[in-house]
Amino acid sequence: MSQRTVGFKHYVTTEGDTFDSLALAAYNEERMATTIIIANPDHAGVVLFEAGVPLLIPVVENLETPDTLPPWRRAQ
Repeated sequence: MSQRTVGFKHYVTTEGDTFDSLALAAYNEERMATTIIIANPDHAGVVLFEAGVPLLIPVVENLETPDTLPPWRRAQ
């Protein structure tokens, strides 16, 4: 997957947020959690966030859907 970071959104966590849930909300792809972790290395070891933790959510462009992705997961 080829992607380019073009900016960041500021986000403040709510109780129970995870990197996976943030990636699903931001990119509609849980596998993009790594992108958020890389942007927030001080919190890389967090599994469940407490409320009030400021994070940067990268804004990316050029997301490509791999051919191996099942049809029901591809963008319509």
